[in-house]
Amino acid sequence: MKIFLKIIEPNPIRLNKIGYSFSLNIWGVSMGAINGNEFVNRINKLNPEIWFDGEKIEGLISEHHAFKGIIQSKAALYDLQCDEKLKKEMIFPSPKTGDLIGLSYLQPKTKKDLKRRRKMMENWAKLSCGIMGRTPDYLNSVLMSFASCAGFLEGKEKCFPQNLQAFFEYAREKDLSFTHTFITPQVNRSQIYIEHSKEPIAAKVIDENEDGIIVKGARLLATQGGLTDEVLVFSVGRFLFNEDEAFAFSIPSNTKGLRFICRDTFLGGESTFDHPLSSRYEEMDSIVVFDNVLVPWDRVFYYNNAEVAEEFVSKSSFHHYAKHQVLTRQIVKTEFLLGIAELIVDTINISEYQHVQEKLSEIIVGLETMKALLEKAENDASLDEWGFMRPNIIPLKVASNVFPKIYPRFTEIIELLSASGIITLPTEKAFYSEIQEDLNQYLQGANKPAMERVKIFRLAWDLTMSSFGTRQTQYERYFFGDPVRVASDLYKSYPKDSCINTVCRFLNLTSE
Repeated sequence: MKIFLKIIEPNPIRLNKIGYSFSLNIWGVSMGAINGNEFVNRINKLNPEIWFDGEKIEGLISEHHAFKGIIQSKAALYDLQCDEKLKKEMIFPSPKTGDLIGLSYLQPKTKKDLKRRRKMMENWAKLSCGIMGRTPDYLNSVLMSFASCAGFLEGKEKCFPQNLQAFFEYAREKDLSFTHTFITPQVNRSQIYIEHSKEPIAAKVIDENEDGIIVKGARLLATQGGLTDEVLVFSVGRFLFNEDEAFAFSIPSNTKGLRFICRDTFLGGESTFDHPLSSRYEEMDSIVVFDNVLVPWDRVFYYNNAEVAEEFVSKSSFHHYAKHQVLTRQIVKTEFLLGIAELIVDTINISEYQHVQEKLSEIIVGLETMKALLEKAENDASLDEWGFMRPNIIPLKVASNVFPKIYPRFTEIIELLSASGIITLPTEKAFYSEIQEDLNQYLQGANKPAMERVKIFRLAWDLTMSSFGTRQTQYERYFFGDPVRVASDLYKSYPKDSCINTVCRFLNLTSE
């Protein structure tokens, strides 16, 4: 850490309440890429309002049983980016200060930059075997994508691109962590729904003043809500009847009036033997309640603009960079599934059966398909209008359609290979009790002693059949939303004209 002084121009004056805001300057201590202890200390000091099992959490959040595992796992990620052996793969000099900062904030301008980003994302994904869906690089990439397209907001009503750019630089230099919330409560999912409740249900702008906008209502599914520095809030799609729901901003997790209401925990226990995945990677999801929350003007990127809310996400590089990160993680996760499946096959000696070989080949085909799509996305990358290198979106969209279908199948394959062995699983404590000899005798595998066999099968169970495992399956099914809508988007955006023209020429049709 080092102290630096920088002479900067005064902030422009905020002219009035409806949109002239000031840029965010970075003063004081230059942090750069943080380590695990710095991350934990920062989250503990925030003290956000988090409700779990009907009670408001008091004390250090890093010591709470429902969050201890995931906070320790995230701390390990931050330690990884500070590892001397991985320095070239995880950090780079800030274009603003020269400090070493996280490479997940790198705005790629070449294909080499894209591959550097991919290597960084692989390193972080491998630390959790691809299980953690919200490693910091995901939302860092999202914020980077939005800032790279801030020019889209120029000249549009109630849009403040200077705020978005300034906040990106602030987050980059301080190595901030994020949760996000994009969707509204599922009150009525008909195609046309106008909210008529006396009090807002979906979060919306209910007022504005010289200090900022006032937001009231709720948003859903903030993974790791309350366990990050910031909450990134973006409206996705057009709000035909509720333009006051069309906004984008970021605020600290401890902002007054901001409340996180957690679901029930899927943590099975703290033993890494009994619950090898949930003990480490239970990320927790939460409802985000905005109780008359003031969002300062310098944190507002746009508001009350339905057209921008509809177009910005689709016309920006959001999907390009977000899907690039997700596909990288999903490949690592698929490799992990393949490893589990092969260990099961070897442990109980069933590799000679052709139906077993066919099942393992299914996973291999899926894995290699995903790898090929990632390679194509990078090889076919091109510069956008703002000079940043975007991976080709079509292979990434294809992958977003493929993985939600093959992941549940792969977990099913693991269950089928395991058979009853995935059910009859004693605990770690049992192996140190009077029945130890029985367990060693009757639960041994063809190629593994009993304790190792049970470890492997408990891992398979925690990934596929525990409450944590079934959440993983649902999470991957709906990562980018309704699979039908994801497929529809691919169909509408796929370049089909050349295929049609080929048929027209073959049939000698008069018009192509």
